[in-house]
Amino acid sequence: MATLLRNVGVNLMHLSSKHTAKHQLTPLSRCLTTGNFEYILVDKKGEKSNVGLIQLNRPKALNALCDGLMKEVSVALDQFEKDRGVGCVVLTGSERAFAAGADIKEMQGQQFAQVFSGNFLSHWTRLSDFTKPVIAAVNGFALGGGCEVAMMCDIIYAGEKAKFGQPEITLGTIPGAGGTQRLIRAIGKSKAMEMVLTGNMMSAQEAEQAGLVSKVFPPDQLVAEAVKTAEKISGFSKIIVGMCKEAVNAANEMTLREGLHFEKRIFHASFATNDRKEGMSAFVEKRPPNFTDS
Repeated sequence: MATLLRNVGVNLMHLSSKHTAKHQLTPLSRCLTTGNFEYILVDKKGEKSNVGLIQLNRPKALNALCDGLMKEVSVALDQFEKDRGVGCVVLTGSERAFAAGADIKEMQGQQFAQVFSGNFLSHWTRLSDFTKPVIAAVNGFALGGGCEVAMMCDIIYAGEKAKFGQPEITLGTIPGAGGTQRLIRAIGKSKAMEMVLTGNMMSAQEAEQAGLVSKVFPPDQLVAEAVKTAEKISGFSKIIVGMCKEAVNAANEMTLREGLHFEKRIFHASFATNDRKEGMSAFVEKRPPNFTDS
């Protein structure tokens, strides 16, 4: 981990206990968890408790993404997937770091045969396979795997001091969890190539201009703003929100003609739901809709 931070010109390996305590979350009740988490904090937010909140919690390692942390994130996502009351999830870290990369110490001694035969990092895809929307609330550093995890989310909000980067080139390797693939789709070839080949970081303001980030907020308001957006999303029909997410994500995988056909079929499918009927009826009758997620 220290090697990674030296190569990108930062040295933030020590976080004060005072700062860490400021961002503690209340864990989910035992009935919603499969056990105590070691590397993350999990909670439900919003007036209706319809927003899941996952906070990466390895402060001394700047939330370096070790295998145990990513497995715990997968477990939390599995729980929120089954929770019919949760319509959207917010993923965040601390004000100093969303996640400063994969855990280099954990990877350092591995050989090709191990990572190839074991399909190393394959379980990281749980986040991108999650059916409900996920908002990444990024404060501080989102480097390497941290940047890749943020890009697996559906929306990225950033604090004003956030920094994004893919510095794997400085370690003699390349991004391995989507950095070379998602980054080019988000900001285009030239900017993506520059970030990947130089290891240079991109500020929150640059990231917003490039299209990587949706909005930028003061650091102390970031999570609250993300939860506010998540509450709004959670207030809509969850089945229709899921359809929207699937249709938008399909655009990255299809030609325009294929995508338009897929979109039309999903649109047609929405007419089989009670919530489509309720939404249009409420509009005509000038009243708020009462969605039942059916």
